[in-house]
Amino acid sequence: MDSLIDKLTSLSKRRGFIFQNSEIYGGLASTWDYGPIGAELKKNIKDYWWNYHVYKRDDIVALESSILSLNKVWETSGHIQNFSDPLMECKVCNARFREDELEKSDGSCPTLKCDNKTFDAPREFNMMFKTNIGPVVSDNSEIYLRPETAQGIFVNFENILNTSRKKIPFGVAQIGKAFRNEITTGNFIFRTREFEMMEIEYFVKPEDSEKFYQEWIESCLNFLLSLNINKSNLRVREHTKEDLSHYSKGTSDIEYKFPWGWGELQGIANRGSFDLDAHSEASSKNFSIFEEATKTRYTPHVIEPSIGVDRLLLITLLDAFNEEQIEGKDDSRTVLKLSPIIAPVKVAILPLSKDPKLSELAKNIQKDLLTKGDLGKIEYDETQSIGRRYRRQDEIGTPLCVTIDFDSLDDNSATVRDRDSMKQKRVNIKELHPHLLSSINNYLK
Repeated sequence: MDSLIDKLTSLSKRRGFIFQNSEIYGGLASTWDYGPIGAELKKNIKDYWWNYHVYKRDDIVALESSILSLNKVWETSGHIQNFSDPLMECKVCNARFREDELEKSDGSCPTLKCDNKTFDAPREFNMMFKTNIGPVVSDNSEIYLRPETAQGIFVNFENILNTSRKKIPFGVAQIGKAFRNEITTGNFIFRTREFEMMEIEYFVKPEDSEKFYQEWIESCLNFLLSLNINKSNLRVREHTKEDLSHYSKGTSDIEYKFPWGWGELQGIANRGSFDLDAHSEASSKNFSIFEEATKTRYTPHVIEPSIGVDRLLLITLLDAFNEEQIEGKDDSRTVLKLSPIIAPVKVAILPLSKDPKLSELAKNIQKDLLTKGDLGKIEYDETQSIGRRYRRQDEIGTPLCVTIDFDSLDDNSATVRDRDSMKQKRVNIKELHPHLLSSINNYLK
């Protein structure tokens, strides 16, 4: 029997969520492309995260920083010295993997066809990708692709402070690509070498850092629950002192119960003043804040809630995936019960057949709904039988389908089908827009 990940990988390709990169040439391992439906889902996730954490508050501003930076940025942040994993190599099959992968496999080579238990001594492997800048390739032209988005915020701290006119506490939000030359990848899009981050650096007074650290843990949990993620699949795990990164005063992971076990979904870190202090010293810039009330200066501490877009997208698919027996029928269906907030297609317009009169009416309904707005992506589909079209919409998570049949030509009504209950209701075409809006809002309650 196929595992859930196998089923999800198959559905993702079949329905246009996610494709293997360079597939026609054999594929590039752990590199994925988002298809027409997946690109919509990814955009909706990013938009909702931005709306939830930026537009619904008045203390967060935006930044979009470059993927490339001077090497001095990564030296100062400690990434060149510390951003590494212990690499192990099997003496039999020469597979390479992280040291913790060996611990999970009880001392045997983690590859499926090798039972060897002898390995080379672990050695540190820096995970940053190198490239070259300029027309001549040399040691002096080497530069790194960013392994995280946070440093772009820290090096712009003074610029942001001066132009945004924000006062402590305030945050800076950024969504962008990052790159890590991971030793071990896999589990579909769980661990990849190119990924997208949604991250906030929230600057606070030192004495308030613990309070805001706890507040951000709660806020991030509430965000995930607002996407209808099953609460029993989420937990918070605080890092031990031994596990903390070199910059961290405290870190908690929100973990998700993946098919292979609990794994990190989101990190919330209390970075202290490490980054601002380090860049202040290295650049001879003063990033401290003068507080008029106390006539004192302090360097802000930073709380960092950070989550990967790809990993969040994966858990929305895992959590929404259902295989159901259809009540009263000898038939089953696969359905993604995605929150309508992020569903790639919000409404599907389905004429019962390709009859020109039905097609014309259906296209006019789609045009009217698009003109009135507020519903999101509305898809038109007249191929295959109506049953097959329902199944396709179920599999891509479309909350509502509107079917136009021959009775519609006489009674000026259409049938609205609910994805989860499969219940159908006849609605006057003039009332479709408010009815669909109301139905989607009911999903969100």
